[in-house]
Amino acid sequence: MKLIVAIVQDEDAGRVVSELMDKGFGVTKLATTGGFLRAGNTTLISGVEDDKLDQVIGIIEKICKSREQITASTAPMGGGAAQGVFVPYPIRVTVGGATVFVLEVSQFIKV
Repeated sequence: MKLIVAIVQDEDAGRVVSELMDKGFGVTKLATTGGFLRAGNTTLISGVEDDKLDQVIGIIEKICKSREQITASTAPMGGGAAQGVFVPYPIRVTVGGATVFVLEVSQFIKV
């Protein structure tokens, strides 16, 4: 048995959960926050039998596509009077996709 921990963007989470549940997979949804953009994301946890692992990962890959987003960043201005002043400017970042961890489960107990 495997434990899948998938970190997905909030806007993809609902569709992933629906698709997994429609296919008969149990899933637990946790609201989490990413470090880089400090934006909300969702961590999904699902226990699956070894032979179903590729099916679950395929669902996640199908729905969680990477895309570009423009966000505000800050950079320090030059020296002199402006030293220590930060000016926001737009930058393009790639968001979306999924980070998936697959862990071996040595014991599973459902009470």
